[in-house]
Amino acid sequence: MSGHSHFKSIKGQKAITDSKRSQAFSKMSKEITVAAKEGGDPEFNSKLRIAIENARDLRMPTENIERAIKRGTGEIAGEKLEEVLFEAYGPGGIAIIIEGITDNKKRALSEIKQILNQNGGKLVGEGAVKWMFGRKGCITLRITNQYEYTNKENLELAAIEAGAEDVYWHNDILEVYTKPEDLGWVKKNLEEKGIKLDSVSLDWVAKEMVELGKKEKDSSQKLFEVLDKADSVQEIYSNLCLEK
Repeated sequence: MSGHSHFKSIKGQKAITDSKRSQAFSKMSKEITVAAKEGGDPEFNSKLRIAIENARDLRMPTENIERAIKRGTGEIAGEKLEEVLFEAYGPGGIAIIIEGITDNKKRALSEIKQILNQNGGKLVGEGAVKWMFGRKGCITLRITNQYEYTNKENLELAAIEAGAEDVYWHNDILEVYTKPEDLGWVKKNLEEKGIKLDSVSLDWVAKEMVELGKKEKDSSQKLFEVLDKADSVQEIYSNLCLEK
């Protein structure tokens, strides 16, 4: 594992401006609604539990969260939302996976295709790039002021003891990888150690990363930013190495 390239979407940014807060809440609301279709009790629905926790990290009002859950369980009327996944190539031939939620798959497809075409990307068929990625649980941690976890070695050891499948350092941020089905209990084990978690998610992690020159990397970043503004887009993953 060499670290993964997950464009931190607006809904995943804790320090967001007021102008973007509405967009972030809208994306989180959709995620909660879709998750709640599998059951409205977060105690028995780990997907819903993680979505709610992420929404609270964004300071999403409780009434918004409860309303989104009720839409998912059918207690109140709402749009018929469905999850979509698009595969694409971007500038320099990087592989991209775009996760979305929409009430109109054809409209979302048309919007994503247009954005890609206008920003050096190309939509491809199902399975064309997904084989380059693996589905992983991902938890991000930071070195804390706690005595036990003030250095990289101790924090990394704690993550491994908690059940991490793999770990990777990105500056002072530790990415902890798990099997999808183990994400919940690894998260619980870390919390029981008193470790504060930055983020918890199910991600598409590239098996191999690719490096691009500055011009193509900048073009890729611009593409990600434009995609993130699309109403139907939730998350963006690629095999682009961002570290150099």
